[in-house]
Amino acid sequence: MIHYHGTPITPDEAAVKILKGRHAMISFANPKQIGLIADICQSFVLDNGAFSMWKTGKPLDVSGYYRWVDDWRCHPGFDWALIPDVIEGTEEENDRLLGEWPFKTGVPIWHLHESLERLERLAMTHERVGLGSSAEFAQVNTEKWWARIACALDRICVNGGPSTKLHGLRMLDSRLCARIPFSSADSTNVARNIGIDVRWKGTYLPVSKAARGTVLADRIEAAPAASMWAGL
Repeated sequence: MIHYHGTPITPDEAAVKILKGRHAMISFANPKQIGLIADICQSFVLDNGAFSMWKTGKPLDVSGYYRWVDDWRCHPGFDWALIPDVIEGTEEENDRLLGEWPFKTGVPIWHLHESLERLERLAMTHERVGLGSSAEFAQVNTEKWWARIACALDRICVNGGPSTKLHGLRMLDSRLCARIPFSSADSTNVARNIGIDVRWKGTYLPVSKAARGTVLADRIEAAPAASMWAGL
């Protein structure tokens, strides 16, 4: 399983020490570290920024995102890019965006509130599908969320193995990864927590952002990942 750490991680000096040789996700909503990430990371993926736009109520600049992807898709460290989506939009809206995607490869997102039929269709036509928490399933790791994930995995897994590679959006959590057969997942856990001093106490705990981030990233990547779906 590949662990993609969300950016930006500030300051840049800390990002270099934390992410060198690791994998990162860069959002179109905040792309300022793309050059740095492309230089130091083993690989990176591009996020369309729809989640950030959804939280702020701003529209996604789809054509601008296309240009950004086109600028970076031939870089040796580039893995893939998320196809634009409307997080709480209709299936018709998201299918239209899929049809407009101008590149040969890309990762579509199945939102948990969408139909299982759409998930099955995406799994049949794409090498990787992103799973995104949305609507009544927006809160990850709740009982309701797990019930929906179970329905989804039961639909696309055969003898526990998914019919396509799965990416967990905002799901880089050991409680999830230990049970769901992700090929990859992402989170901004490191970026969000290295600067919260109250969470770091004790004589021997790291005090610099770089040291804190390294500890967090190591712990995240050390967690075992499921190879099969065993059900609830």
